[in-house]
Amino acid sequence: MSKKFKIFEVYGVELEYMIVDKKTLKARPIADELIKKVTGEYTADVERGAIAWSNELVSHVLELKTNGPVASFRDLDKMFMENVKEIQALLAEEGAMLMPTAVHPFFDPMTETKIWPHEYNEVYSLYNRMFDCKGHGWSNLQSTHINLPFDGDEEFGKLHAAVRVLLPIIPALSASSPILDGKVSYWKDARLEEYRHNQERIPEIAGHIVPEAVFSKQEYQDRIFSPIMEKVRPFDTDGVLDKHFVNSRGAIARFDRGAIEIRIIDIQECPKADIAILKAIVAVLKALVQGRWKPLSEIKKWDEEDLKKILLDHVKDAEETIISNADYLSLFGIKAKKMRSKDLWNHLVQACDVQDECLEIILEQGCLSTRILKSVGQEASRANIEKTFFKLAECLDTNRSFEP
Repeated sequence: MSKKFKIFEVYGVELEYMIVDKKTLKARPIADELIKKVTGEYTADVERGAIAWSNELVSHVLELKTNGPVASFRDLDKMFMENVKEIQALLAEEGAMLMPTAVHPFFDPMTETKIWPHEYNEVYSLYNRMFDCKGHGWSNLQSTHINLPFDGDEEFGKLHAAVRVLLPIIPALSASSPILDGKVSYWKDARLEEYRHNQERIPEIAGHIVPEAVFSKQEYQDRIFSPIMEKVRPFDTDGVLDKHFVNSRGAIARFDRGAIEIRIIDIQECPKADIAILKAIVAVLKALVQGRWKPLSEIKKWDEEDLKKILLDHVKDAEETIISNADYLSLFGIKAKKMRSKDLWNHLVQACDVQDECLEIILEQGCLSTRILKSVGQEASRANIEKTFFKLAECLDTNRSFEP
């Protein structure tokens, strides 16, 4: 977003998928070969009209993204699906396919991680030296990102205030990672739990995941960017790291793009479900920015550590989380002392008039993690897990919601 767009004028969306074997589900680090098959060279990006493809840190992950900002979500899932189908056809020639959801249930990061070896490798290699990227929080986490524009400090302050208070409850809709290392995790959003620990060697990089209460470019520079770059400087002797790239909070300010990028969202079973969640997030953010339930001056007062507590409850229990902070509930027009997160989202979707069939399934049957757990059953045997993930792969191919 090099051009300056007004708040909520456009959107940028990114979807990450793991490449796996069609028969065994084993991760296949062939994103570079896929891109070379299309472009004739090992490169980081492939432009396919409205959608582009790009590499990630590891060679078994491929990112699909809007090729520049889009004005609405209308038919966006169909645009992504056209590319998914093209990619699936190319991968099928190698006995591989894209697999949805935020983590691979059997992936062994210690033996299966392969860092992207081509363009931009100097940055990835540095990260590998700093943190050893052989871990779930680096090489087994696929997410959906949305970039929301702002123009100047006033719009940034409004948008950042709204994003900060909404972040803690997003996993109630989006958690899709309940199984790790072949076992049911304690966390319904195991991806996010792994992610928040992967850079603990330098805690300034991710902070509390919920960003600090800063509402101007200068404040952000002083309180977030400067401490990060000071801590990474001894490692970055060649000066290859960019402050926007290093910042790993759940929402990051991209002043180079004029956007806030929300990164806390687990990817779903199909683009249609991803876009449904984004519609709900954007609708609630608009209401918060407009001061529908509380003035922005009150929203800005929330401390990141208080918001982090609510977030961690959602990382564990997703839509079944009981929110017992009445002050937090009041941000969304709720007067009750406590409320289940699923019921809060039902209230928000109705209040903001968000209508989407995939969203209805999430609200009625639970987030994807809940539906995955129901599908694998109490035994959660490897056979049941594999069967479930093959079904999830079918959902990606047909762009439909998973119903156990």
